[in-house]
Amino acid sequence: MSFATPFPDLPDLPVKEALPALLAALHTHTRAVLEAPPGAGKTTLVPLALLKADWRYDGKILMLEPRRLAARAAAQRMAELLNEPVGQTVGYWVRMEHVASAKTKIEVVTEGILTRLLQEDPALEGVTAIIFDEFHERSLPADVGLALALDAQAVLRPDLRLLVMSATLDAASVGSWLEAPVVRSEGRMFPVETLYLSPAEVAAAGNRPAERLANLVPKAIRKALEKHPVGDLLVFVPGMGEMRKIAQQLDGKLPAATDLHLLHGDLTLNKQLAAIQPAPKGKRKIVLATSIAETSLTIEGVTIVIDGGFARVPKFVPRTGLTTLVTIPVSEAAANQRRGRAGRLAPGTCYRLWSSADQLQLTPRQAPEICEADLTGLVLELALWGVKDATTLKWLDVPPPAALSLAKDLLVRLQAINEDQKPTKHGKALAALGLHPRLGHLVVRGQEMGLGATACAIAAILSEKDVLKSVEQNRSNLLPDLALRLELLQGKRPHTPGFQVDENGLRRVREQTLYLQQRIREQNLSIKPDMAGLLTALAYPDRLAQRETSGKVRLITGQRAVLPTEFFSEAPFYGVAHLENNQQARVMLAAPVTKEELLEHFAEQVAEVQEVYWDEKTERVLARQTTKLGALLLDEKTQPKPDPELVAAALLKALLAKGIARLPWSETAHQTRKRLAFLQQLNPEQWPDVSDEALEASIEVWLFPHLAGLRSLEQVARLDFNEMLLSELSWEQRQEMDRLAPTHLPVPSGSRIALDYSEPATPILAVRLQEVFGMLDTPRIGGGKVPLLIHLLSPASRPVQVTRDLRSFWNTGYFDVRKDLRGRYPKHHWPDDPLTAQAIRGTKKRPQGFN
Repeated sequence: MSFATPFPDLPDLPVKEALPALLAALHTHTRAVLEAPPGAGKTTLVPLALLKADWRYDGKILMLEPRRLAARAAAQRMAELLNEPVGQTVGYWVRMEHVASAKTKIEVVTEGILTRLLQEDPALEGVTAIIFDEFHERSLPADVGLALALDAQAVLRPDLRLLVMSATLDAASVGSWLEAPVVRSEGRMFPVETLYLSPAEVAAAGNRPAERLANLVPKAIRKALEKHPVGDLLVFVPGMGEMRKIAQQLDGKLPAATDLHLLHGDLTLNKQLAAIQPAPKGKRKIVLATSIAETSLTIEGVTIVIDGGFARVPKFVPRTGLTTLVTIPVSEAAANQRRGRAGRLAPGTCYRLWSSADQLQLTPRQAPEICEADLTGLVLELALWGVKDATTLKWLDVPPPAALSLAKDLLVRLQAINEDQKPTKHGKALAALGLHPRLGHLVVRGQEMGLGATACAIAAILSEKDVLKSVEQNRSNLLPDLALRLELLQGKRPHTPGFQVDENGLRRVREQTLYLQQRIREQNLSIKPDMAGLLTALAYPDRLAQRETSGKVRLITGQRAVLPTEFFSEAPFYGVAHLENNQQARVMLAAPVTKEELLEHFAEQVAEVQEVYWDEKTERVLARQTTKLGALLLDEKTQPKPDPELVAAALLKALLAKGIARLPWSETAHQTRKRLAFLQQLNPEQWPDVSDEALEASIEVWLFPHLAGLRSLEQVARLDFNEMLLSELSWEQRQEMDRLAPTHLPVPSGSRIALDYSEPATPILAVRLQEVFGMLDTPRIGGGKVPLLIHLLSPASRPVQVTRDLRSFWNTGYFDVRKDLRGRYPKHHWPDDPLTAQAIRGTKKRPQGFN
């Protein structure tokens, strides 16, 4: 069969030349990869061309788009080419909107829709091809959909065609991974001049993304309008906050014939279409857009792109279980996508608001969402698919084990799956709603409790961006009261100073609330704001919180967080929906929940615990009986007679925390440790190691038995630590210790001088010089193996000589020392011959002699 036949009924777009090769590839293979640059027309032309494939018979073609706006626009454009309304040959299916009929052969769907279709019918009866458009975006739903589709193709539908289309992905590696041929469309990109800022301009604009964009974007827009008399502008910024701020700065400062549009997924369809469609004759337009405009959409009339250089992406942190939106530098691939928007229809210009040096530092591609996202929904989908081990499916990037494990734990907690990772009846019910499993659980459980309407409203609120905004752009959201949003939804909440309602957002929340109420067939539409805390707690059991102080809470995990309470009354407990975890954890959306509600609905997690703990203030072990939900303390009472074993263990733990060196050692015990240390280094096999490290390692042997019945540090101080050390020695060892490492040594004056074992390798005898007259040689200990280091002292006990060779000192050093001492201590006896002189402890007139 020949596939070289042209397609005269299709527009003359670049991808048209590649269509014969693509049809040929899909005739002989069930998988293919199409690489086509931005603006090549693949989204519009490829599905229409596949209608003519002989393998299609009369089956339907599904095409996945990452966003609702792109899905609607693609379906609209294809329908126009067929001179039909949408819903005939071409239809679309996005959340809360399904436009199709029995005649529909091409259905453009958002990525999550495919997963639902596969779960309901793994064989996808009636579907002959699935097109994964803009696959380079590597969204999590696209990866999940492709993995399930590949599995269905391998087991149930070997005839199912799978086509992956991309503009910037490494098509060769994807083709190799899929074992599929790669077809390339060269495209007809118009030249785009790329301009960068100087390093000085970048430095002067500030380091924070919001600050930099506020300084650079309005200036770049005005410059582009002046330099280019024709052509529309497409401006990329990370999110709605930056859009609004830039729009305010431009308000009233643009040429009269210039319209400003905002383009993001939260706008009404009419406003989105106004941004996409050509500007009226005689006018120019500026479109401020998020990453939504990087792919799929062709915005008519754009020849100038201003790229702010940042993207806002969700990042999941397994350690905290939180997903936070972070603003990061755009990747090289995304920057090229954005730049390409300026050359789709004519030669263009791209202003990059960073330096050429910064360009070299861009990462090649943004990390796939599957590597950085919350995988709770993925794990539930796999459980419904019958897969316990995610690695058994075919993934371009295997899901991270830590995120998978965390997701499984949460789903078990939500009772969506069992420990064996099989879906429960409840899990199937919540998955059917197409919500995040947390919110699906909220809706299903809420309806079971007779609170279905309220649960739907909360799920809708939490699915959208916050409908209540601070009027101060640089101020964080300080209004975390979720019940207040429910009152707004009912139209009952008065104006709150300093905040404004996002009417578009509120409209979307109302629409989604109604949609969910219809999905669950809820008859009672009464919303109860005072139940917001409990319902939120059901969805986020891992974020329950207890107030510790004003404005501070402790989460069920033990983590601390800030909870501003200026605008709603403080409560002992909260259900927390949104939690930011940047430099400091901060509750962004919550509602009060009562202790009685926690005891009733989380009874299986509530534990009665006998707590025995060390109190630093009293330096005593205290005991209490507590009722706890994780780290939350629901109730407590003092326990006067705790388990003695637990008391001793708590006391031991406290002593260990203080450290061996800070135990209440007596002076005698200190001396014993030093003597044993001397003996241990002399003969390690015979004598015990009494270093801090060794004593800590064996503390349960030598100290723990003595703690029975004790509760305070004062009582511990009364213990005989010296006897504890000696109890490790036999009677023979004790005798040998006194012989080898005596505590005192007799000297010629009759005194018994204490030995200093502070340095185990060098024991010290510190003695007044006059008391050792007549001592010929240096004394030795340790069985004669270790000579003492003698510190010879003046009558005032100050060192005058240090020696290990006493005989040598008498023969040489003594006479120099004698001269000095005779001058300073004339009343003392300083003999000419110290070897025969009588040792004394006093002066010449009052010698003390021998005892």
